[in-house]
Amino acid sequence: MRRGELLVEACPSREVLKHVTSRWGVLVLLVLETRVHRFSELRRAIGGVSERMLAQTLQWLESDGLVDRRAFEVVPPHVEYRLTPLGLEAAEKVRGLADWIESSLPRILRAQADRQP
Repeated sequence: MRRGELLVEACPSREVLKHVTSRWGVLVLLVLETRVHRFSELRRAIGGVSERMLAQTLQWLESDGLVDRRAFEVVPPHVEYRLTPLGLEAAEKVRGLADWIESSLPRILRAQADRQP
């Protein structure tokens, strides 16, 4: 596949783009970039995410090969999530965007205020 196919409607990379750049996808990648987390730790770290959305996001990222899910056969169940090497690459990329947004936020907020009626 050649570069630039992302603009084509049927390009399979659009699904990956949707998963990685969704609000929850970005935040999961940023949290998992630092270390392995259990589901409950991820949920606490990412304010506002529902259990359902977190589970769905983790499934998407796992199916894309970005997140590794490791279940331990113990009672109570113990499941850990970590980034794969591919996931670490993706996290590095979205970290750059997230850092830019945070450092540019004062200018963004001024631009938004300037456009208010």
